[in-house]
Amino acid sequence: MSAPDLLRTIVAATHRIVDVRREREPFAALERRAASGTPRGSAFESALANPSQVNVIAECKRRSPSRGVLAATYDPVAIARQYASGGAAAISVLTEPTFFDGSLDHLAAVRAAVTVPLLRKDFIVDEYQLLEARAMGADAVLLIVAALDQDRLRQLQQRAHDLGLATLVEVHDEEELDRAVESGARLVGVNNRNLRTLAVDVEASYRLARRIPRDVVGVSESGLQSRADLEKLTAAGYRAFLIGERFMTDHDPAQAIRGLTGALPCS
Repeated sequence: MSAPDLLRTIVAATHRIVDVRREREPFAALERRAASGTPRGSAFESALANPSQVNVIAECKRRSPSRGVLAATYDPVAIARQYASGGAAAISVLTEPTFFDGSLDHLAAVRAAVTVPLLRKDFIVDEYQLLEARAMGADAVLLIVAALDQDRLRQLQQRAHDLGLATLVEVHDEEELDRAVESGARLVGVNNRNLRTLAVDVEASYRLARRIPRDVVGVSESGLQSRADLEKLTAAGYRAFLIGERFMTDHDPAQAIRGLTGALPCS
C-alpha cells in the first residue's frame, strides 16, 4: 500500500476552501476590496536579494503536519514583532487553515503590526487567493510547482505580478526547478522537505544550487537549524533562507535570528 500523498490532499482541500470563500464573497466584490491594497512586491524581492547581509524569511505558523502544534498559545503579531526586531528580511505568515491552523486574519493582523515585507504562505491554486493576499496586506505569495501544471504556474505568476505581488516559486527537484525557470521565476525556493512524504533532506538545496541561474535569487527552505547550515548554503550561492520551526520553538525568536545571521560571510 503506497503512502498517502499529503500534497494532493492539501491541494484538494484548498480547492474546496476557495469554493466556499467565493460563495461567501463573490470574485467581483473581492476584486474591489483588493484594489485598496498596496503590495510592495519589489521590496520583497529586494529584501531577499540584498547582498550585504544574510536574508532570513522568518515564518509564523502554529502547527505543521510534520511536528504537530508548535505553539499552544499562538500570537502571530507578537511573533512577527520579535522577528522584525531580530532583523528578519521578510516574514512568512501561514494562512492555510486545515493542516497548519493558519488564517487570513493572521496575515492582516501582522500587516498592521510590522513594516517588514510579508509572504502569504499557502497552497495557491486560484486567482481568487491572489486577490485575498493583496486585500489582506501581503507583498508576495508562494507558488508551489508540484501543485500546479505549467500553464497554471505561468498564469498565476503573471497575475500576481500584475497585482503588484512578488512570487516565491517553490521546487523540490531538478525537473521542478527547470519548470520554475521556464515560467520566468525571479525568486526560487528549494524546499528541503518533500511535501508528499514530509521527509527532509538538506542535500536537495546543495544539489540544485548549481542549476539556479545567476539572475535568479535562490532561497533554501526547511530543515535549517544552525549557523553552520546557513554558512554552507551561503557559500553554495543561496541569498535567502526560509526558517519556521527553528524560530517558532525558541523562547527568544529575535535573538535566534541574530544568532543565525550575525556577521555571516555573504557571497
